[in-house]
Amino acid sequence: MEKKSYQICQRCVMDTSDEDIIFDENGYCNHCTDFLQLLENHKYVEGQSEKIFKNILLKIKKRSKNNKYDCLVGISGGVDSCFVAHLCKTYGLHPLLMHMNNGWNTPIAEENIQIMVKKLGFDYYEYKMDWQEFKEIQLAFFKSSIVDLETPTDLAILGANYEIAKKFKISSILSGGNFAAEGILPLTWGYHVKSDMKLYRHIVKKYSNVKIRKTPYAGLKENFINKFIHGIKTYYPLNYIDYDKDKARKFLIETYGFKEYGGKHQESTITGFLQSYVMPVKYNMDYRRATLSSQICNGQVSRDDALRILEAKPFDDEKVLKDKAYICKKWEISEEEFDKYLKLPPKTYKDFPNQERLISRLFRLYKLFS
Repeated sequence: MEKKSYQICQRCVMDTSDEDIIFDENGYCNHCTDFLQLLENHKYVEGQSEKIFKNILLKIKKRSKNNKYDCLVGISGGVDSCFVAHLCKTYGLHPLLMHMNNGWNTPIAEENIQIMVKKLGFDYYEYKMDWQEFKEIQLAFFKSSIVDLETPTDLAILGANYEIAKKFKISSILSGGNFAAEGILPLTWGYHVKSDMKLYRHIVKKYSNVKIRKTPYAGLKENFINKFIHGIKTYYPLNYIDYDKDKARKFLIETYGFKEYGGKHQESTITGFLQSYVMPVKYNMDYRRATLSSQICNGQVSRDDALRILEAKPFDDEKVLKDKAYICKKWEISEEEFDKYLKLPPKTYKDFPNQERLISRLFRLYKLFS
């Protein structure tokens, strides 16, 4: 395939570092064009959005009648999930707060979780992963050279959520995900959102000596069973309020004593390292472009400000060295071995057996009838 000459979108900041990007005659990319069309159905509308949210709250309370908990809230120690926990208190919900500990929490993230649990007074459940098995699964993805290194964690979060929801007879899950801030993400940068178990199992089998026995997961089949057989529904409260992450962060700091932890996903050592260092260095994918482009389209940041932010390196050299040493120690590999895998040719989901077409078709059908 002929390499594209460099081009950057004239409306957002996505560029040809996304190999599948398409530009129209105005120089606008497919990402922001699609996002703006979808945003019409997802953006906050004063009065209308609150009404929808109140109806959702009524459904949640009705579905949880006679149960100890109204809902399950996954909490990472980051702004979004902690703000959802705060909303539960504000609107009189009785959630079970749950954290899936995959072994990579920063001390600040753990402190934030405990701050919110104590200040809100909600029950808390920590789901601890089997580290030896999960470590080998993570290493398999790193050795495979696929960009979607967070696939094991993302599928484990889904699987753990469903497992604990069923254990405590909870029928509603509240997520901190929000369309306005996360709506733009090229598929080659974030295929993990597809929950593709065919790809997952292939990589684990080919690049590791473990079988997936103790690590939770939820792929296409598990999502279907839990949604339609067990009736577990996931809601996204931040889509129904006038949510601004910077304002939410300031509110949490002033109200609860929340601790600042850095940029997006920096509450996890491995996620922060992968997104700020591995993705731009190995794959030429600066995750900030996707986040900033979403914020530009949502009116939360100007394009000029976004371009200024992108002028700075996405990582701090000193922190990279420190995190790299820590990751190698936890993975029980040498830094030389780490560098060997880092230098392998970059790959995306397209280079592995996958179910992308099937998953996309089923998702379109689900959206059509839901």
